[in-house]
Amino acid sequence: MFSNILIYFVLIPLLMLAGLGISRNVKQIRAVAVVGSTALIALSVYLLVDYLGQRAAGNEAEMLYTGSWSWFTPLNINLSVGVDGISIAMLILSSFILFTGSFASWKIDQPKEFFLWLILLSTGVYGFFISIDIFTMFMFYEVALIPMYLLIGVWGSGKKNYSAMKLTLMLMGGSAFLMLGLIGIYYHSAPAGQPLTWNLLEIAHNNAISTGWQHFLFPMTFVGFGVLGAMFPFHTWSPDGHASAPTAVSMLHAGVLMKLGGYGCFRVSMYLMPEAANDLAWIFLILTGISVVYGAFSACVQTDLKYINAYSSVSHCGLVLFAILMINTTAMTGAIMQMLSHGLMTALFFALIGMIYGRTHTRDIHEMGGMMQILPYLSVCYVIAGFASLGLPGLSGFVAEMTIFVGSFEQGMIDYLGGAGSLRLVFTIIACCSIVITAVYILRVVGKLLLGPVHDDHHRQLTDATWWERLSTATLIICVAAIGCFPNFFEQLIRFTFNPEFFRALAANVPVLN
Repeated sequence: MFSNILIYFVLIPLLMLAGLGISRNVKQIRAVAVVGSTALIALSVYLLVDYLGQRAAGNEAEMLYTGSWSWFTPLNINLSVGVDGISIAMLILSSFILFTGSFASWKIDQPKEFFLWLILLSTGVYGFFISIDIFTMFMFYEVALIPMYLLIGVWGSGKKNYSAMKLTLMLMGGSAFLMLGLIGIYYHSAPAGQPLTWNLLEIAHNNAISTGWQHFLFPMTFVGFGVLGAMFPFHTWSPDGHASAPTAVSMLHAGVLMKLGGYGCFRVSMYLMPEAANDLAWIFLILTGISVVYGAFSACVQTDLKYINAYSSVSHCGLVLFAILMINTTAMTGAIMQMLSHGLMTALFFALIGMIYGRTHTRDIHEMGGMMQILPYLSVCYVIAGFASLGLPGLSGFVAEMTIFVGSFEQGMIDYLGGAGSLRLVFTIIACCSIVITAVYILRVVGKLLLGPVHDDHHRQLTDATWWERLSTATLIICVAAIGCFPNFFEQLIRFTFNPEFFRALAANVPVLN
């Protein structure tokens, strides 16, 4: 079992939990968090290099590094693992955000208990991304959600108890829908007379879910994952949860945990039920299109820095789901790149907001001003994050959003010219408007927060970023710039997923643009 490299993405966090358990002081706790997260980065980079090497050598298997170990034989539940380009991209994203989040939490109160819950959350995230058994995937999904209640309820601020309870109840409600959908998939996973299976690849190859059952099960799984992806109208937990969460939790939650929603919609709903995805896409295109524009407009009227970034996340994550529903290679590639881009830049935003709040003790933009002359390093980092969010060329946001909109326009024109209606084209045009709205709220915040006069004389005594804060933010900025400057590398990594076998699963009657 331990010969499979993917298992170490779960073993290392478990070893970190054991190390935290025996730690006796703050230095040991920090050492465990930093060493463990560094090991996960090294492991994910090694996996990336080896994966690309195998693909270059001609290995065209749908999933690499596959392995399966029996867990509960009566229901055929196995610990089945495997990854493709998208999974590896998500593992790398998770590793870098956990690493930078460790430094962003350098001065957290009760660090031992905090990091125990944070690492448990990351264990669920890693397990989710490497699983190809949908029951095991769901189990890791729940492991990632449960610690959020305590992390916000104990270490949060503001209306933390209300926010923690609201987040937990809404995500558990989504999980109930999801569990029903997964059970339905299991009982229709194989033709009559063949053993049922939870294995994602086997279900796709069996192609045994009838169109009628697909129409029934697809909304359950898409809504179940979509709640975590902040899809309208199930998004309301997100702004309150982010506003009350401590810095590292906001980074990991917005940067990685919300990506479980988009990844699950892509990996389970779209992949296993392509006919229903095509037939019912119009319903969810409307909902996700509303998410994109509504989130951007809502960010324009907020004055709390965390609420601004939280509503921005609703818009950007809505764009991920919107692109997936295009069932188009280019748009889906853009969706994955948007997941990477948003994960990094929103983690950078929340890290900076936490650092500024720790100094000024306020997140209200009307109570701050002139920060560029007081905190020049943090201010420049905030401007870079803002430019990435509004899609400045050379940064990750530009390549991700342009790929989404090009693919969406292509599919919209195919629908329109083919007589399939203009819904995709219309909502693509509406979604494009979010670029302008994003520029409005980003430039508004930059103007009020960083420029102009200093509103509080006590702010003049503030000190700029410490070494650990500089390390955390610089790492994220380098990653954002790397995606923006070298998009072909990431695009090729992602496109390895869209092989002929994948499109075979999407069925011949689903219009797909290669």
